[in-house]
Amino acid sequence: MAGLEHYLILSGIIFSIGLVGALTKRNIITILMSVELMFNAVNIAFIAMTRFVTPTLLTGHIFVLFIITVAAGNLALGLAIVIAIFRNRESVDITTAASMKG
Repeated sequence: MAGLEHYLILSGIIFSIGLVGALTKRNIITILMSVELMFNAVNIAFIAMTRFVTPTLLTGHIFVLFIITVAAGNLALGLAIVIAIFRNRESVDITTAASMKG
C-alpha cells in the first residue's frame, strides 16, 4: 500500500514537470496546461494529507474544491486571452504577446 510519502513524491514530481513546462515553453496553451498540472499536484498533496494526517476532517477536500474552482476560472480567462492574442497576431507564441504594446 502506498503511504503518504509516495503521494507527496508523486505530487512533487508532477509539480516540477508543470513548473519546468511553464518556465521553458513559448506556446501560451502549453504554459496554461503546465499551470493546470501544478494545480493538480497541489490537489494530490491536499488529498493525501487529509487522508493520512486527519482522516475525519474534510478540510483538504474543501481546499481542493476551491482550487478546482480557481483553476477553472484561470483556464477560462487564459483561453479568452489566447483567443484575443490569436485574433490580433495569428500566433500563440508568448514572444508575440509581449510585443502587444501598440
